Amino acid sequence: MSTVIEVKNLRKSYDALSVVKGISLTINKGEIFAILGPNGAGKTTTVEILEGFRTADSGDISVLDIDPSIKGAAALAWRNRIGIVLQSSNDTLELSPREALAHFASYYSDPRGVEDVINLVGLAEKADERTRTLSGGQRRRLDVGLGIIGRPDVLFLDEPTTGFDPEARRAFWALIQQLRSDGTTILLTTHYLDEAEALADRVAVINKG
Repeated sequence: MSTVIEVKNLRKSYDALSVVKGISLTINKGEIFAILGPNGAGKTTTVEILEGFRTADSGDISVLDIDPSIKGAAALAWRNRIGIVLQSSNDTLELSPREALAHFASYYSDPRGVEDVINLVGLAEKADERTRTLSGGQRRRLDVGLGIIGRPDVLFLDEPTTGFDPEARRAFWALIQQLRSDGTTILLTTHYLDEAEALADRVAVINKG
């Protein structure tokens, strides 16, 4: 089984506050890996380093055989292979899901078809409505659609179902399991034990860094 993400002794501090304290983990191709922990545990900081949004103080990090802190043309080629779903996003409120997906598809060399993604994330009936009119669960489905439009090898999901009602969470879980069945490697953070149990092949527990 090939390794997609490998982290050794990752550390990150902000001034005197140590946020991530020597995390090590390995994630294999095609699995759902969950980082489980309470709010403030260091989950988001860890994932943002793996996404290349933050720089580690120390440690060895490899995502798809690349250090996420890489710059230049190599960074653009690497970003073409990852998908990111943030905790919240308000950038597309005045666009319809179809418009937002078509716009984001233009960033990638081999995007999925817009209509395919609309159907995959269950937004066919809302495809031409303004995003600001969608429910919270529907907006998160669009966020996932934007994350997968580029056919990523790795998809990062940061607390994807926070604030969902139980029915919406179960529907979202089914979508994530379908993406994994298509071969996408998924790293998700969550503070819900039942979510980690329902989705993850393996779980890392993090608390106080």
